[in-house]
Order: sequence, then C-alpha cells, then structure tokens
Amino acid sequence: MGLPITIALVGNPNTGKSTLFNALTGLNQRVGNYSGVTVEMKKGTMSLSATESHEIIDLPGTYSLAPRSLDEMVSVDLLLGHLNDVKRPDVIVSIVDASNLERHFYLTTQLMELGRPVVVAVNMMDVAKTQGIQIDLAKLRETTGLPIIPIQANRKQGLDELKKAVVAAVGSSPPKPVLFPSLFGDEVKRLADLTNNTVEQFLIARWLLDVGGHTEKQLSIKFPPEVSVAVGQARDRLTDAKLGVPGVEARTRYGWIRERVGQAVKRPAQRVRTFSDRLDSVLIHRVWGTLIFFVLMFALFQSIFVGAAPLMDLINSGKDWLATRLDNLMDPGPFRSLLRDGILKGVGGVLVFLPQILILFAVVAILEDCGYMARAAFLMDKIMSKCGLNGKSFIPLLSSVACAVPGIMATRTIENRRDRFATILVAPLMSCSARLPLYFLLIGTFLSEPWWLPGVVLFGMYLLGFVTAPLIALLLKRTVLRGETPVFVMEMPSFKMPQFTTVLRRMIEAGWAFVYRAGTMILASMILIWALLYFPNKMPDGRSYDVALDTLKTDLEQMPKNDEKVEQTEETKANDEAREAKQGEIGSLAGDWQRQSYLGRAGLALEPVFAPLGWDWKIGMAALASFPAREVVVGTLGIIYNQGEVDSGEIKDSKNPGDTPLGKTIKEEWSENPVTGKYRVAVAVSLLVFFALCCQCVSTLAVIWRETKSWRWPLFTFVYMTTLAYAGALIAFQVGRQLIG
Repeated sequence: MGLPITIALVGNPNTGKSTLFNALTGLNQRVGNYSGVTVEMKKGTMSLSATESHEIIDLPGTYSLAPRSLDEMVSVDLLLGHLNDVKRPDVIVSIVDASNLERHFYLTTQLMELGRPVVVAVNMMDVAKTQGIQIDLAKLRETTGLPIIPIQANRKQGLDELKKAVVAAVGSSPPKPVLFPSLFGDEVKRLADLTNNTVEQFLIARWLLDVGGHTEKQLSIKFPPEVSVAVGQARDRLTDAKLGVPGVEARTRYGWIRERVGQAVKRPAQRVRTFSDRLDSVLIHRVWGTLIFFVLMFALFQSIFVGAAPLMDLINSGKDWLATRLDNLMDPGPFRSLLRDGILKGVGGVLVFLPQILILFAVVAILEDCGYMARAAFLMDKIMSKCGLNGKSFIPLLSSVACAVPGIMATRTIENRRDRFATILVAPLMSCSARLPLYFLLIGTFLSEPWWLPGVVLFGMYLLGFVTAPLIALLLKRTVLRGETPVFVMEMPSFKMPQFTTVLRRMIEAGWAFVYRAGTMILASMILIWALLYFPNKMPDGRSYDVALDTLKTDLEQMPKNDEKVEQTEETKANDEAREAKQGEIGSLAGDWQRQSYLGRAGLALEPVFAPLGWDWKIGMAALASFPAREVVVGTLGIIYNQGEVDSGEIKDSKNPGDTPLGKTIKEEWSENPVTGKYRVAVAVSLLVFFALCCQCVSTLAVIWRETKSWRWPLFTFVYMTTLAYAGALIAFQVGRQLIG
C-alpha cells in the first residue's frame, strides 16, 4: 500500500466537477470547515483497493486563479499549501468541458504554474460528439505535455483510467508553465527580490496582473508601501512596452492554447444546432421563458401539497402512539409535560413537515442538475439589473429558498462589495424552508378551497420575497450602498439528464440538516417555550394546573358518551350538556394557566401592539417565541393551544381542511374571538405575510455578522425586516378586513 495522497479537483462551474467528486468518493465524503477559513469545501476518500485510499478535496468552481472573491482566494491558498492544518495537494486534477476545451484550458494553464503535477480530466465527451467536435487525445497529450484522460462522470466512464493517472503522477515533475514575454518575467523577478523571495512567484505574478484583486490587498498589507509603489511602476513599464496588464495574460495564455490545444480539436465548419440550443430558444425567451419559469415554480409548490400526505400521516401516527404511551406510563407532572408537550408534540409538530421539505429539495436538485437553474439566473438578470444587482445575485437568493445561511455564504462569489452586501441584506427575505411548516398549517386550515388555492397562496408567499428583495436592494443601492451595476457573465451549461444519486444526496443532506436543526436548536427552543408556558404551575388553592387538568380529563373520559345514531332523549341531552360543561371547565382552566404563565403575561402585555394586525395574545406569544428560530412557531402553537399535533394530510383535505387537532382548535378558538372570528382569513394572511418578511433566525444574523465583519449589518437587517414585516402584516389585515366588510 502506497502512502495516502491528497488530490485537488479544480474546474470551471458546470464542468461536472461535483459529479466526478461524487463518483470517485461515493458516500465517503464530508464538508470541511478549514481552520481560519469560512469557505466550505467538500472532502472525500477515493478507494483504489481494500487497503489503499486517498483524500480528495473538491474546490469551489472558478473560472480563474486570479482571486477576486473570497472563494477564489481560498482555493489559491489551499493549492499553495497556505491553509493551516490542510495538507498541500500532491496532485491537481483539472476538469475541463470537452465541448469548450479552448476556454476551459485557460484555468489549466494557471494550474500548471503551481509547481504540482496536473492531470486533465476531459469530461462531457458525449456532448462534444453531439456538437460535431472531434478531439485527438493523443495529439493533445503530445502538444500540452499533460496526462489527458477522457471521462464521462455522470456515467462513471473512464474513472479507473483517471485514478491510475493520478496515482502515477505523484512525485513526477510538474508541467512546464506557459512562458510570458521576457520583460514580464524580469518584472516578476525584480519584485520577488524586493520581497526577499518570501512569496511564491505565482503570487508575485498575480499581484502584478490582478489590479485591485485579493492578492494585491493581502500582499500590500504584508510588505512596506514602497513595494506597492514598485508594483505600480512595473505596471507602467509593461504598459509602455505594449504589455499592459491584465491584457498580457489573456494574449499569452490563449496564444499557447491556440497553438497547443487548437491542433488537437476539429470543429465543424458550421455550428451544429443542438437539442440544448433548441430548448434555449424557448426557455430563455423574454416572454415564453419567463412564463415557463413561473409555471415551473407554481408546479413545484403545488406538488408539495400533493405528494407528501402518506409519509406525513405515518409520522403523525407514530407521534400520537408515543404520546398515548407516555400518558399511560407516567403520572401527571413537570417531567411528563416536558416529554409529551415540550419535546414530543413540540418537535414532532415540526418534523411532520419533513416529507414536504424533501419534495421541495428533490425538485430543486433536479432543476439544478439538468441545467435549468442557470437559465433561470439569466432570465432574472433582467430584473436584477433594474435593481442595481445582476444575475450573480440570483443564485444566492435562490439558495436562500432552502436556507438563508448558505445563501448568504454563496455571495462570496460576487466580486463587487456593494453588490455582495446588498445581496446579503435581502437574502433573508426569501421564504426559506423554516417558514414552510407555518405556511402549510395556515394555508391548509384557512385557504384550502378550491383545490388550486393552496398552491397559489404558497407560490404567492415565495413570490412576495422575490418581489420585495429586489425592491429593497434597489433602495439600498440608492442610499447606503450606492454603486455601479456590474456586468453579468454566466456560462450556459448543456442540458443533461439529472443523476438519481445526485438528487438523492441533495434530499438526504437537506433532510438531515432539517432533522439536525430540529434535534438541536428547535429542541432547545421548544424546551424553553414549554418552561415559559408551564411555569408558574400553581393554582390559587395550591394545586398544580396539570394535575387538576388531568383529573378533569379523566372525569370527562368516564362520563357517558351518547351514540349519535340513537334518538335524543332527556337523559342523552343531559349527558351532552354535562360533557360540554366539563369540556368548558377544562378549556377555562387551561386558558387561566396559559394567561398567568410567563409567556402568557408577556403576550398579554404586548397585545395592544399586535391588535392592529388582528392578532390576539396567543398569536403574539407564538410570534415572540419564534424570534430565535422561526421553525418553532408551529410547535409553539401546538403547546399554546394544548395540541401540537399537525396532521397536514388532513389539513389539505378540501372537504374539511380544519379537521385536525391543531387546525381545528385554532379555528374554534379564533371563532370565539370577535376579531379573529369574523376576519380569520385576513388574520391568517396577516400572519403569513409577517413570517414571510420578518427575520426570525439567530443563525442568519450570526452569518451576516461573520460575512460583513460588523454587528452593524445584522442589527440593520433585523430592524428593517421586523419593521417591514409589521407594516406588511398591518396592510394585509386592514385591507382584508375592508374587503370582508
């Protein structure tokens, strides 16, 4: 067995790099948060035999090693071995698209200058063939001097040859770098001498070439000002010699590529019109493309309500069975209440939405893997540009539909600081998966008829974020973040069949993240909320509320229950009246307990603040409790309304959408309130709008602080979004009340 080696996968976006990584590592992979670095990169293990395996690092997709964003700077640092506790790669695998070799080899020529062996994996050979492109691989190996391995990652073809080439490259001489004009080399050597040769020549060259890039920013701080002055003088001399930067790099590299790569590639005299081209004529059309985008989004949200019912019913049944077992095994008291109402019903009321979240992520993964999401970004660029942003902002915003945290982290690829900050500040306006449980509950309970209405309302909640975010971004770019609109450049990948394993992995990752959050932050929040609702637990006569309630419920169970099929008599009427009186006694005692609890007192104190929104003190309590993490709102409502059981399979039933434990209870209690009784639909819409626009997530605020390096921006985000949410909920209720009359 040879010593373990480290392999770095590097390539442009949309080259199939992630597919290759998954194919090489299988399930042996994890996300790495490297010491001192915020960028996440995947690490995995590639097995060659039962006794031999090697580590693979999947770097973020990049078009160049001219680091102008944080992601690209981290990639350069890793490849040079500058990251703490991360071994420098022994071999670099450059993944290139066979249908566009000339452009993709630009990055490869930069990798050749890092002093490490480079193996080129030519992916998507089938795509090149459909376009009539012929590649002479033997000639390409001869002219470039590099190991060239043809692969088709999505079908796992050529992987054995690639593995052998990678292992064989270990310890071999690095490739000869592309030769720049001698005058440029002289300037690099002069600057290296000024830095006492303490910096790699690759970085010195990047300092010279990348005006305003991250390399210049880092090295300018590290060395005295006179070195930066010398860099400027060197650029002036190169300009005088007609070798001005950065143009000299593009001319030199593409000249090498035309000479070496061009000899091995033959293209048809006339470009072949492919299936992707024909699809793009419709999908990126200004009118038809936009219409198709909105239809797809509507179909996505409608499918969430249609496909998840069986699994949701199964989760609910398991939760009900466990709750019954707890009641039978334990006596009333704080511990049983904590297990049953705080943990089981609170967290279970959130986990019941896991099937719907899995469906959401599965469809999004399919759209991404087939290549449609890049088209969506292109379409949205027209809107983004009118708001001072560009299509690069669309991907982070779309990622925020899953969770704002990775969406905000995805803004690191936006070079312009103002655009990056503007995108960060509006990303939390996207309706993330944490909002889905409340959406499902309220839409299913109050807005389920006719059959098409739930999908329309759910789509409207997402559309609210997509409309509001660009408007807020426009306001920010005209006030606190003034700046020019940058140029949008994005490659359109070819359409391909989505990989089942890729879609499944995305579903599992999303589902596990949701379950993990439910088992950590949501669990902690639900225990806190339970405690605030449970204590103080003493009645004026000294008895415990839960013991008194359990006694009343036992009395109710022992009271005779009439058969609905039997004709009513004086005795049966008396039985019904007695049962109703006992139920009223239970409800009154439960209401007293909630009102005098710590959370109830807070809700009652703030009820005047929530009254203009149509909310009572219970809704206000749920909103207050959800500020640390909005996922807990449904579990909180379950605790507040003494239920916690959210059967969304029944909620979506158009014949009786409110006939579920929590939905039915909310409907009944809202009906008894003079405001929520008449305007319950307006109240539901008000609550939906509030949660769609409010920033109720500590994790999001923390990552904004981490990305902006200041508490000013997370505080600003919390204040403006809370204000916006209140105003939106106020308008929704007041307009709804006027329409209802």
